[in-house]
Amino acid sequence: MSVAAVAPVPTPVRRSGLGKLIRRRERWGWAFVAPFLIVFAVFLIAPLIYAFDMSLYQKGLVGGERFTGLHNYVRVFTDPLFLQGLLRVAFYVLVMVPIQIGLGTIIALVLDVLVTKLSRLSRLLIFLPYAVPAMIGALMWSFIYSPNFGPITQLFNALGLNAPNILAPNHIFAALVNVVTWQWVGYYMIIIYSALRAIDPSLYEAALLDGAGGLRTAVYVKLPLIASALIMCVVFSLIGTLQFYTEPVILGSAAPSAIPPTYTPNMYAASLAFNQGLFNYAATVSFSLGVIVFIGSYLFLFLTRKQNGLR
Repeated sequence: MSVAAVAPVPTPVRRSGLGKLIRRRERWGWAFVAPFLIVFAVFLIAPLIYAFDMSLYQKGLVGGERFTGLHNYVRVFTDPLFLQGLLRVAFYVLVMVPIQIGLGTIIALVLDVLVTKLSRLSRLLIFLPYAVPAMIGALMWSFIYSPNFGPITQLFNALGLNAPNILAPNHIFAALVNVVTWQWVGYYMIIIYSALRAIDPSLYEAALLDGAGGLRTAVYVKLPLIASALIMCVVFSLIGTLQFYTEPVILGSAAPSAIPPTYTPNMYAASLAFNQGLFNYAATVSFSLGVIVFIGSYLFLFLTRKQNGLR
């Protein structure tokens, strides 16, 4: 008679010790994150809540401050100065974003195929303007553009020619585009270059075997594989351009006739708050711009969700 083998009954695993360990790690994780969360809440969330609360009130000479609800927001979107500034930065978006991302992509593609020491030096030199603070860079370019003592004026005078006034109203758009492009192209180039270096080199070998040259490989292999990085750069450029402030403020001190205090929505909000004392309306202008930036960024990400790997 055969005896049937009896499988051993598994003993229950004690998970209480594992659960305690997980909870302890979670507590330590929150402890490490807490300083950032406190700073984030105190210096960003709380001021935003306070500013939004201010935007719901209106301060008058008689009666003091009174609650007006969304009246200030209705006023903003019928304010010609705000709408003109918004259209102006929208035009900057249409011009500067393609230029910045286009130049950054072309430079990154060129540097990706270079393996000499010159490529390392080139990356450093192209990225260097981003390391210069925006205010310092704008001051430097305002000196270069100066129609009185700038190097461009001196060069034209040495050649016996009349120097163009780059800070004139009809030239200031190109002057600002040049300043911002000079400062940010290197930043986008580094992001795109890093994405290119992460591509598997075997894909290039396969493209070469299929008879694709350098240009076809760049267009049909490299660019599709770095679509996520390109989209991220476009979003960064879009947000930064819509919040245009530092460069026009600095150049505006040298060209007040070309760059008035209402040149961009951010400048308009600063002028309302610190020149006219209209803090409630200035908060409304700032929040309105923030909503527009959020909606514009979200729509772009939604329209490019397939290229970005999102559903």
